[in-house]
Amino acid sequence: MSMNPARAAGSDIAELRQLVGSCTACELCRGAKLGVPGEGPLPSEIMFIGEAPGYHEDQQGTPFIGASGQFLNELLGKIDLDRTQVYITNVVKCRPPGNRDPLPDEMAACRPYLDRQIALVDPRMIVTLGRFSMSRWFPGGRISQIHGQPKTVDGRIIVPMYHPAAALHQGALKATIEADFLKLPRYLANMRQLLETEQAAEKPKLEQSRLF
Repeated sequence: MSMNPARAAGSDIAELRQLVGSCTACELCRGAKLGVPGEGPLPSEIMFIGEAPGYHEDQQGTPFIGASGQFLNELLGKIDLDRTQVYITNVVKCRPPGNRDPLPDEMAACRPYLDRQIALVDPRMIVTLGRFSMSRWFPGGRISQIHGQPKTVDGRIIVPMYHPAAALHQGALKATIEADFLKLPRYLANMRQLLETEQAAEKPKLEQSRLF
């Protein structure tokens, strides 16, 4: 008997949570209280990828629950979404000491986990929050120059954005982040329309192939 795809994905995510919780692939595990794998529905049209857990996330094992998480919740509300409708994770799954930036070897150690999450979530849109998650799809890019400007990679829309924490440190960026967020529904609608057009074009070919 075949397993329901959503149930299978859920079991895979549960296994992934266990792997993150017991991971010793880099030095971050020594100082972290809890690994923070991520959370959200499977599948999900939108996936947000931040940088690393902070103090509150480390204490509870849940992503984006501190001050920047509260701002993220506000931003989602502005586009008629809440965090139960999107998948949220980070490039690095354990808190760096003193909330410092994640190091290249730490991001490399966590990359297999993120790769697996992307495959399981199968998002139509990935929103990178901050320059460290952005660098995977926009190597060499400057977030001040490309924020809010999407590109398509492997059939997904990738949208680079400032990390919500940036607005907490630089109030002038708040309006910029809000404006970028308000573009997301349009980008997603365009992707849906593109997929529908492609599927409609493939249908006659499929039907014709069945004649032979």
